[in-house]
Amino acid sequence: MRRLLLLLPLVVALALPAGAAARPGMHTIFQAPRELRGEDSALRSRTLDEIHDLGADWLRVVLYWRDVAPAADSRTRPSFPERDPNAYNWAVYDRMMREAHDKGLHLLVSISGPVPRWATRSKRDQVTRPSAKRYGRFTEAVARHFGGLVDAYSIWNEPNHPDFLKPQWTGRHHHRPTSAKLYRRLFIRGARGLAAGGAGSTPVLMGETASRGTSQVVGPTTFLRVASCLNKHWHKKHRSCHRLPADGYAHHAYTSRGGPYYKPPKHGDITIRVLHRLNHVLAKAGRAGAIRRGMRIWLTEFGIQSWPDRVFGVKQRTQAEWRAIGEHMAYANKRVVMFSQYLMRDDDPVAGAATRMQRYSGFQTGLRGARGGRKKSYAAFRLPLVALKHGHRVKLWGMVRPARRRTTVTIEFKARGSRRWHVLKRKRTNAYGAWRSSTSRIKGRRYRVRWKAPSGHWYRGPATRVHHRT
Repeated sequence: MRRLLLLLPLVVALALPAGAAARPGMHTIFQAPRELRGEDSALRSRTLDEIHDLGADWLRVVLYWRDVAPAADSRTRPSFPERDPNAYNWAVYDRMMREAHDKGLHLLVSISGPVPRWATRSKRDQVTRPSAKRYGRFTEAVARHFGGLVDAYSIWNEPNHPDFLKPQWTGRHHHRPTSAKLYRRLFIRGARGLAAGGAGSTPVLMGETASRGTSQVVGPTTFLRVASCLNKHWHKKHRSCHRLPADGYAHHAYTSRGGPYYKPPKHGDITIRVLHRLNHVLAKAGRAGAIRRGMRIWLTEFGIQSWPDRVFGVKQRTQAEWRAIGEHMAYANKRVVMFSQYLMRDDDPVAGAATRMQRYSGFQTGLRGARGGRKKSYAAFRLPLVALKHGHRVKLWGMVRPARRRTTVTIEFKARGSRRWHVLKRKRTNAYGAWRSSTSRIKGRRYRVRWKAPSGHWYRGPATRVHHRT
């Protein structure tokens, strides 16, 4: 019952029209596949405790169809009851999801490709034209197996990216966004399968879109419009375009090395800086009757790339500051109910890589380095702090992520060239741990936050510079 009561405010928020109430709070969702998918049970337990202690309340798990299906590499479909959960091997997902549930974390499960080879039209690979009918049977098995363990589902991971769904574009000059049409069928069948498996009252998200389009990737705005069966004027293409039964829209609002204030020139791209574009197109799709009006946004993947990736990454201090600014942008958007951290630990460098770009071709967005050492972002994640120049003032915003009720933070400053920190003020948070304040702008000052947990332990965030809004 307690779990249901904790989840209720978020479920209610999903159903509210945008702007129906002032922003009360924002949930935090974490993704740590490297630690949680492995065989090391002690590492899994330690990581789940760490995620909870850092203040995250949700865990995202991407469940790959091919991981659990029988004979996934075969071109010939084995004879088995596709709706029967006993026909699949859930071992990897069972242990991490049940342990996360036992630790008190809510679960968002993204049911995604790559898929079994036999579930595609051509049988050549595991991402091209997957069968929506078979996908619906699979999602029914997922719902039957995991039952009440899962708090929300989403359909596919980055379906506008060719690593997960092909073809992205077809036609002469690659002008037709075919992946969006494939996705619409996958979503309808997938949601229907979840309902048939007993998860009809569990929220189902659409999207999980990558932030930027290319010649290989369909941009998120175009993808959303076509998946919603709308023409270029955002009107329904034909009468058979029924409303998609989605409860929220999931998006991965990654930015570039230009930082959180980077504004992509393509209007169809949606990074954290231009998240209002997603508000705008969701509103248009809602008015057209293609999706629920006032649909909420779940930012289910986000992170800032850091050194040792010197091509796309930034210094650790900058990573911590930029991540906090991105979170502040999300918090200011009333449609957003969820913000993410991806990953706990950086991906390992590629051994024997010929170039630095190839060596760090994975993600260096973790709170820990590849060897496990804590970055500056680790402390900053628990106590994110933003200091923004505003005329002759500095506006401060922050959060005590582990707070479950109102608490008090101590804001400190340090003058340029000094080693000594001074108390600026103490500030009460709201019920969700967020707070805001302002102070006179004095050149060269740095700021940080200290917080005393109910256990009596003091936590301290890293020094934060003043940034300019751009």
